[in-house]
Amino acid sequence: MRPAHYLAIAVSLGVIACLYFGGRTTPPVKPGAVPVATGGMVHAHISIDSLREASRAQLPVHARDSIAAIERELEAVTDSVLMAPLMSRLAQIWQEHRELPLAAWYHAEAAKLENSEKKLNFAGQFFLQLMQHAGSHDMQAWEAEQAIDCFQRALRINPDNDTIRLALAAGYIEGTGETMEGVQVLLGITRKDPDHIPANLMLGRLALQSGQLDKAVERYETVLRQEPANTEALYFLAETYKGKGDKEKAIALFEECKKIVNKPEFTRDIDQYINSFK
Repeated sequence: MRPAHYLAIAVSLGVIACLYFGGRTTPPVKPGAVPVATGGMVHAHISIDSLREASRAQLPVHARDSIAAIERELEAVTDSVLMAPLMSRLAQIWQEHRELPLAAWYHAEAAKLENSEKKLNFAGQFFLQLMQHAGSHDMQAWEAEQAIDCFQRALRINPDNDTIRLALAAGYIEGTGETMEGVQVLLGITRKDPDHIPANLMLGRLALQSGQLDKAVERYETVLRQEPANTEALYFLAETYKGKGDKEKAIALFEECKKIVNKPEFTRDIDQYINSFK
């Protein structure tokens, strides 16, 4: 196990407790639905109708009956004020029965009807968490696209919410493969606030992964000037110096990180890792 396992190596996007109930996160999709790459982006071909019907088949009879009753109520109204709570009720039922992509979709539909920044962000975060555990590229792309749509709508309401901008960047980078779109979002944050810690951490990771080691050093040092004990920055700055061939500097940073984390298993793995390259 690499030592990084013990670090908080990603920007915190919010914990959604319902994602950890052990529910099925990847309902069956229509056969033949495959991702199509265009210009670096994976476009999902997911039919919400087929997704809903496949998931409906997994429900007990009483849940199917409850959903059918609410759907009949929805058909009878056109006012968004009346539709939104019905969408929320459907979201709750799908969530209770661990059909999480549909729960997220209905949360998003309710949030759009209400035009609520808070609820759009919640739905986007829900999709983003599901995206991390998607069972197929197509499902991952669909969940990422839904998350991105929610975050974009939330930002139209409040353009200054950098937490949502970080989540939007993650959707592009980790979900659709539009890395440069995500980078531009992050750069927009750092142009406004050069010392922004989460954005610099994400940009540092991207620079390290793409071999732009001097840029990675700059990003991590920006973080460490503000937070000298930031273990994520210390660890990946050490990795960066290791990549640059400066083993002595890398080892010193790994040792410093080890002291701060102060966990026997982390110390053991760091020591083994150092011995593997010194």
